[in-house]
Amino acid sequence: MPTQDDVEFLALLVHRRRLTKDLAAAVFTELQRGGELDGLLEGALGCSASEVAKLRRTRAGEIPEIPGYDVIQKIGSGGTADVFRVHEKKSGRVIALKVLREEAASVPATKSAFVAEARLLEKLRHPGLVEGHGVARFGELYFSRLECIDGRTLLEMLDDDVRFDETQALRIVVAVAEVLAWLAENGVVHRDVKPGNIMLASDGRVKLIDLGFAASEGAAQHADKAVGTVHYLSPEQCRGGAVADIRSDIYSLGVTLFHLVVGRLPFDSSDDREVLRMQVMQSLSSPELKSRGASHYLHYFIEKMMSKEVELRYQSWQELVDDIQGQLAGRASLDFEREARERPKRNGRSR
Repeated sequence: MPTQDDVEFLALLVHRRRLTKDLAAAVFTELQRGGELDGLLEGALGCSASEVAKLRRTRAGEIPEIPGYDVIQKIGSGGTADVFRVHEKKSGRVIALKVLREEAASVPATKSAFVAEARLLEKLRHPGLVEGHGVARFGELYFSRLECIDGRTLLEMLDDDVRFDETQALRIVVAVAEVLAWLAENGVVHRDVKPGNIMLASDGRVKLIDLGFAASEGAAQHADKAVGTVHYLSPEQCRGGAVADIRSDIYSLGVTLFHLVVGRLPFDSSDDREVLRMQVMQSLSSPELKSRGASHYLHYFIEKMMSKEVELRYQSWQELVDDIQGQLAGRASLDFEREARERPKRNGRSR
C-alpha cells in the first residue's frame, strides 16, 4: 500500500502543476498494485532518478536550490514571487531571497518588472525601505537579494486579529509617509501602498518592503487597467488611465490606516469589479470608529486621505506628516499633564 509520504508527495506534484490529475491517478493505481513511486514518476514525468530526487528535496520545486545559498525557511509569498530566509555562504550573512516563480518568469513583462524593482531597491537607500543587494539568475531562476527583516507584515498581524490603537496606527502611518515622501523626492511613486507591503520589525522599526508597482511620477497606466491592489486603489486608479500621483498613494495609505484601526477594509467584496465600483461611488462609512471612541482627529485624517476628490486630499506628504505629528505631539503633552496632575493623588499627597 502507498505510504502517507508518497500520497502527500503525489498531491504536491499535482498542486505544483508538475503532474496532471489524470497522470497522478494512473500513478496512484500502480502504487496500490505495489509499484515504487520514484520509478513510476520517472516514467510519468519522463525524467531521471536524480531529477525525481531533486523534486523530493525541493518539495516539487517550491524550495529553490541556488549555489551559494542554504535555504532556512520560506517567509513570504506574493502574486508572482516567493521569499526565503537564506544563509549566504560567501558573506556568512542571513539575507532574504525573493524568487520569481517559473510561470511568472515566462511572462516577459512580469520578468522585466521583477528585475526593475530589484535594481530600483539596489539604488535607493532609506532607513524605512528594505535594502536591495541586486538581482541574479541561475538557469531559468530569477532572484533578488534583500535585507532580511525580523518581523511581520501589518497584513499578517491583521489576519491574526491584532488591532492597533489610534496612536500606534498614526505613528506607523507617519513612518510610512516619511518613506513615501523621500521616494517622491527621488521621483518615485509607490502605487501599491497596503498593509502587506509594510513590515513592523521586532525592534519597532517600520519598513516598506515592495516596489513592484513603483513608477516615475507622472507615468501613465493603461487606460483599461488599474495598477495596484484592488482594495487599496484610489477612485482615479480604479477608473484606469491615471498617472502616477502621490495623492493616489495618500488615498491608499488612508485605506491602510482605516484597516489598522477598524480591523476591516472600508470597501470589501468577493468580486473585484464590485470593489472598484465601491471605491469610485460609495461613501465611506465607519460606525466602528464612533463605537470605539476614536478621536475626531482620526476621523478627519481618514476622511481627508480617502476623499473621492483628488483636490480635497492632502496635496503633499509633508502636509500629511505635519498634521498627524502635530496631533500626536499634542496628545503626548496632554497625557503628560494629566499624569502630572494625577501623580500626587496616587502618592496620597493630594491637598
